[in-house]
Amino acid sequence: MNSVFRTLTSTPSFFLLAGPCVVEGEEMAHTIGRRISDICKRLEIPYAFKASYRKANRSRLDSFMGIGDIEALRILNSVGKECGVPVVTDIHSPEEATMAADFADILQIPAFLCRQTDLLLAAGRTQRAVNIKKGQFLSPESMRFAVDKVRSAGCDDVAVTDRGTTFGYGDLVVDFRGVPVMKESCDCPVIVDCTHSLQQPNTAAGVTGGRPELIETIARAAIATGADGIFIETHPEPAKAKSDGANMLRLDLLEELLTRLVTIRKAINTFKD
Repeated sequence: MNSVFRTLTSTPSFFLLAGPCVVEGEEMAHTIGRRISDICKRLEIPYAFKASYRKANRSRLDSFMGIGDIEALRILNSVGKECGVPVVTDIHSPEEATMAADFADILQIPAFLCRQTDLLLAAGRTQRAVNIKKGQFLSPESMRFAVDKVRSAGCDDVAVTDRGTTFGYGDLVVDFRGVPVMKESCDCPVIVDCTHSLQQPNTAAGVTGGRPELIETIARAAIATGADGIFIETHPEPAKAKSDGANMLRLDLLEELLTRLVTIRKAINTFKD
């Protein structure tokens, strides 16, 4: 089986996992996927379309969770086929791993679940690529044990993603020392989540806040510290998004941001040479 992450890391550029937080509908998903894919082709950035088919981890009971698992997975798959890119989506239980693997190329383990052995083993057994998000409560060094679990199930197509570490009750902080640490200890591609790292969870209203004005700061630092990929959630109108709108990047700002990141990456590559 071809390695998705080997393909994504096969160019001098960084790669991008990006899309809306959750599938809200077919037209929206295709519109965002096409737009990002077009940008990445022009900038020669390897790209995978990301969207959750269901949001299992919500603050409030009345928060939007999804349009239905199979319908959302079908839409995800269709975006990937139209754009000619891999697709990545979250799974939350061992049973979901098999279901999602029929539609997605990369199964993503949410940060809160990165120690769940049964889930990691189930994801590895599907032989799909697996992206494990670092728990907000874990050190970078400890992520090698999560990677070992996936590899023990026969899957070596794995990556890890830093999405910040809990700082008090309502904020996250990114320790960029974790990028080289995880690259060495996990021996796999390392991604930095530039949008969830800026969440401000656990607000009194039960709605997660965020600092989207700092997305570029996190992204620049990720590239400068050697991240192999970046993760960005984006939406044409974040204020109207049904999940995580407070920390998403507006879609019309993405190309300018990526253009600057490509310049930084080229400068770093030149310096290495």
